[in-house]
Amino acid sequence: MNSIDLLTVNTIRTLAADAIQKAKSGHPGMAIGAAPIGLAIFEQLRKDPSDPKWLGRDRFILSAGHASMLNYSLLHLFGYDVTIDDIKSFRQLESKTAGHPEYGNTPGIEATTGPLGQGFAMAVGMAMAEKHMAAVFNRDGFPVFNNYTYTLLGDGCMMEGVVGESASLAGTLKLSKLITVYDCNKITIEGSTDITFTESVADRFAAYGWQVLSVDDGEDLAAIRAALKNAKKEKHKPSLIIVHTKIAQGTPKEGSASSHGSPLGEDNIAAWKDSIGWKYEPFTVPERVRTHIAKVSEKTAKSVSEYNEMFARYCEQYPELKNELDRWMDAKLPEELLNDKGLFEFEDKAIATRACSGTVLNRIAKHLPNLFGGSADLAPTNLSEMKGYPFFSDAEPEGRNIHFGVREFAMAAAMNGASLYGGLRPFCAGFLIFSDYLKPAARLSALMRRNVIYIATHDSICVGEDGPTHQPIEQLDMFRATPNTFVFRPADGRETAACYLAAMQTGCPGIIALSRQNLPQLRGTGRDAMKGGYIVRKEKNMRKLEAIIIATGSEVSLAVEAAEMLEKDGKYVRVVSMPCTELFDEQPKEYREKILPSKIRARVAVEALGGMSWYKYVGLDGAVVSMKSFGASAPGSLLYKHFGFTPENVCDAVNSVLK
Repeated sequence: MNSIDLLTVNTIRTLAADAIQKAKSGHPGMAIGAAPIGLAIFEQLRKDPSDPKWLGRDRFILSAGHASMLNYSLLHLFGYDVTIDDIKSFRQLESKTAGHPEYGNTPGIEATTGPLGQGFAMAVGMAMAEKHMAAVFNRDGFPVFNNYTYTLLGDGCMMEGVVGESASLAGTLKLSKLITVYDCNKITIEGSTDITFTESVADRFAAYGWQVLSVDDGEDLAAIRAALKNAKKEKHKPSLIIVHTKIAQGTPKEGSASSHGSPLGEDNIAAWKDSIGWKYEPFTVPERVRTHIAKVSEKTAKSVSEYNEMFARYCEQYPELKNELDRWMDAKLPEELLNDKGLFEFEDKAIATRACSGTVLNRIAKHLPNLFGGSADLAPTNLSEMKGYPFFSDAEPEGRNIHFGVREFAMAAAMNGASLYGGLRPFCAGFLIFSDYLKPAARLSALMRRNVIYIATHDSICVGEDGPTHQPIEQLDMFRATPNTFVFRPADGRETAACYLAAMQTGCPGIIALSRQNLPQLRGTGRDAMKGGYIVRKEKNMRKLEAIIIATGSEVSLAVEAAEMLEKDGKYVRVVSMPCTELFDEQPKEYREKILPSKIRARVAVEALGGMSWYKYVGLDGAVVSMKSFGASAPGSLLYKHFGFTPENVCDAVNSVLK
């Protein structure tokens, strides 16, 4: 490295070390070792620090989120709204510089990362989004969408299964605008990777269909820059650049596993700074470095200006496309969709809600051309294909449907990335039981408040003969326990339509659980389901109301049948359909009291899954009819009766709480 490059790299490194030491916690090893990589990437990112959400920007995602101080140091040096005081408050309450990068908390952070590998998977989704948006909106001479997505991984990321899933998908889709840099320092928390990870990553990614480049010396900044330029020349494959580095490069803890997740220590920092001739006070950025970065940024500023001029001409020449782009970027649902009465029209016959979902999805697709998603190899059974539209591929990037293959985790993480990219309304589909494979990505959807729709079919023991491995029990409780997550379980076609409309307006992830078995179309269902809970069957005399049955999905019709039986015995029982507890809890107190009067303590909740979600509604005096065990292998209708989901059993539960 020449002197100014070395000074800049050392500035990045010392800022990271000083911040971590001040916080008395953090991960200095990679932040120090990968500093030349970070600098090389940021030097050529097309970006506008004054407008972090600028349309034409390249994206950078730090998949190895523990090295967050590397990211924050770079954001500060390159002019983002991350001050020295922000860096000094690393890992402190309400700081911009959280322990791991958090989307929405720090200008310039494109995704919340930390759980290893997910940043990479989200980068794959961003590259998919760029390819699709370019196919839809670009015109000759007007590359409105033409950015690169960069991601930085460590050894731990490379071990995670989601990286394998996502890399395989990216190679299949030929996402040539995706550039991944692998910081190969061969150290994890427990020591050398020789004890757990001896595969050839280069051969693995080559087999996935990637271009693989290598830099033998992580201190060779010129070689890293050259590799990035070569990656951009590849037009048919994503690129992996393997850079061999040393963790905590140059410090007394170089090559040590202890440098991964602990501060270097005051004495070690002092000795290291002395060895590199660093004579500055902690948290100092030398003026030479600021001047140098300003000059480097001039080239970026020019590219930003050129893009803006091009986009202005595009808007003049293609006003219809500009209007359409504005529509895609608008988070609000169009009025014509919200007012489409046809969305709620279903034949008066028994239909599985998965089939209702397929109908609703296709009706919505006509209103939302930016609806973008697919299934983990289950579209024919969860009915998630948008009919009449092509499938996204290298040959047809304008396709709206996606074949994800059997890759639930990669699918969900990629749709997080597509959502973060902007302009698209992503969804993904699978069986509810296999949500176990995508839960970590759904949790990040919630953390980042991304409005990804998760279609989850085969939602109860009525899956039947496939047995307990395929029958969800605890999954809805799991999602209901997740903050910023809305769980929907509709009872029929009209409720399914209402749940879709509600889910697409929460600004958060929505889980829509759907039946495999046919369900009747019920009287009284409809838009009120958008309130989360409502009366679907009124008691004969409100003044004599004695008990309330609360149910969701396939159990609503069962609850109605039980209420009618109880009425014949002279009982006054209300049935409340509650397709979304989270939405119901957001309603005004007066509405909730109207639906569930507090004086009526005789309450029974019915749901053919685990029952933990329902005790807050039934209280100490109520009862829950739910699964208390795993399911079994038998026809679904037989299992329903075997596990007590009969009108007689529900009546017994109501009578027990009336005593």
